[in-house]
Amino acid sequence: MNDLHQVSEFVKDKGIEFLLCSFVEMSGVPKAKLVPAVHLKDMAEGSAGFAGFATGNIGQGPHDPDMLAFPDFQSLTVLPWRKNVAWVASNIQVEGKEWDFCPRTILMRQLVKARQEGYVFKTGVEAEFFLLKKNALGAYEPYDSLDTLEKPCYDLRALHRNLDLLTTLVKYLQEVGWDPFANDHEDANCQFEINWLYAEALTTADRHTFFRWMVKTVAEQYGLLATFMPKPFAHLTGNGAHFHMSLWDAKKDTNLFCLNWPIIFWEESRNMPRPWPPSLLPR
Repeated sequence: MNDLHQVSEFVKDKGIEFLLCSFVEMSGVPKAKLVPAVHLKDMAEGSAGFAGFATGNIGQGPHDPDMLAFPDFQSLTVLPWRKNVAWVASNIQVEGKEWDFCPRTILMRQLVKARQEGYVFKTGVEAEFFLLKKNALGAYEPYDSLDTLEKPCYDLRALHRNLDLLTTLVKYLQEVGWDPFANDHEDANCQFEINWLYAEALTTADRHTFFRWMVKTVAEQYGLLATFMPKPFAHLTGNGAHFHMSLWDAKKDTNLFCLNWPIIFWEESRNMPRPWPPSLLPR
């Protein structure tokens, strides 16, 4: 849905009043500008400008020219908890050129190379997160004082105590069409995971970005802090982000991992063939 007329009609039909023109810097932190929907055309043409040095890790100093965010409306997502607002992922340009430090652009370039070789790269993600609160000393800790099992993974009681928050998230994922299919208490106390259907890698990356923000937003509504930090507590299992990866035939839309092993690639830097990394082979 990148045709501006289609986007405009969608915005009107859904009653969207504001758009969050968003991108991530190199460490994955989301940034955005809030744009009134009446300025949709301006936003599509790059009206959302950012001082790159102020945004974080994106390869700019204070002397560099502003960055412009160009939205990809294929990613347009209405916020389930605030339906008059929609989020859209963007690519950064500087002085009319793609910016080499834009993570989304980096990924897109690799996906183009794969498609030129006849491949479509698809991914799924299992994003784990903790739910925390501040204690009397002002330090964050797992919020559920009853969640104390040494082996809490898949614990029914802890899962049940968190049904309100978790089912809210699942319903939101259903509403935006991601097809969530499994949800569980993970290996650490107050740690959870929600899974949704895999897609082409760019779509999954955009959804992962939105998901992390959505979980944090919903947790705040419950008076909690959600974190995806890899290892927030030394004594507890850390958060994983497990990726499921597959290569598909671009013409036939068939999963090559299921049909033809071993997969052999041509490595340009060494000018020689090599197999798909053994550590990533399916088991």
